[in-house]
Amino acid sequence: MIKKVLLGALALLITLAVLGRVLLPGLLENAMNVVDEHAPYAVSAEAQRLHDALFIVDLHSDSLLWDRDLGEQSSRGQVDLPRLRQGNVAIQVFSATTKSPSGQNYDSNEAGTDTITPLAIVSGWPSSTWGSLFARAQYQLDKLLELVDDNQPQLIFIRRKADLEALLAARQSDRAVVGAMYLIEGAHPLEGDVDKLDTLQAQGLQFVGLTHFFDNELGGSLHGISGEGLTAFGRSVVERADQLNMTIDIAHASPQMVRDVLALTSRPVILSHGGFKGHCDSARNLDDELMLQVADAGGIIGVGYWDATACDYSPAGIAKSIRYGIELMGLEHIALGSDYDGAVTTSLDTSELAALTQAMLDEDFTEAEIRAVMGGNMLRFLREQLPD
Repeated sequence: MIKKVLLGALALLITLAVLGRVLLPGLLENAMNVVDEHAPYAVSAEAQRLHDALFIVDLHSDSLLWDRDLGEQSSRGQVDLPRLRQGNVAIQVFSATTKSPSGQNYDSNEAGTDTITPLAIVSGWPSSTWGSLFARAQYQLDKLLELVDDNQPQLIFIRRKADLEALLAARQSDRAVVGAMYLIEGAHPLEGDVDKLDTLQAQGLQFVGLTHFFDNELGGSLHGISGEGLTAFGRSVVERADQLNMTIDIAHASPQMVRDVLALTSRPVILSHGGFKGHCDSARNLDDELMLQVADAGGIIGVGYWDATACDYSPAGIAKSIRYGIELMGLEHIALGSDYDGAVTTSLDTSELAALTQAMLDEDFTEAEIRAVMGGNMLRFLREQLPD
């Protein structure tokens, strides 16, 4: 009798584990990557024609974090390859999130907790990733490279200028071809070893975020405790990134870290996803004075699509945020940085980006302004900054 009870309990545990593995990742993503319910956006024929002729670049999506095939269209989340094509996105930068504190907020976070570990376990990531942030970064890069392999020649991984030019040539005859690039959201996956940056760069990493929601070995986060700038290790990472022709991403960096980076690096930086404090007074956004310093150094800001960056995150609200950035920093410094699939609520997914083109036309943007913001500025940046 006891044996039967134990076997029954074991069978129940196995069943619950299987159901958890199958159902829980999807339930978590549905709760965290939300698109507000809305009627279809009205897009004029003029706006659609312009949108279809754009070269669109999005600087930040966390889609690699989730347990679904990005090659297939999904009802979950905000980005997959079919929806990128529907939105006419030419390049998507995919970010690797490797650690995130529990109770995550924009004001103050300790570094001691981590919500990515249980997500990795329930999503079936290799056991090597459960205790190693470096292994998590490599695993997400492997997922991206596998996605590229499975979808060639219509998905091109961009590491060098030649890859970018190949994408441009391919899109002349087939607008369904998409480029993919890789970013780490915070350099804590280096685990205090700058040589690991070389390893990731050799595998395809181009954009190096320094911090995320907590202070790390490189210095202070915008949402951490210390507010400090670059540590000695942080300086060594920035210097090595310069040597490797990589681009620093200052998203989530403390103001002092941003100043330190601008004083140290010889290359322009990006802020892959964020907003302007003068437009939307949120703890997520950097103040206008610091944004002007980024512009003076040739940097580019990816304007976010969610409430903490734009306040009003409707297409019209995002367009107003973009207009503020142009008037503050100059047209050449503004791009798109959705933060899709980054546990944010948005008003549209990537398939609906024509609604943003319409909103910009409604706000009296010129065609030249729309072309620059939607991707022209980043195309110029990549042509200048990618390694040969």
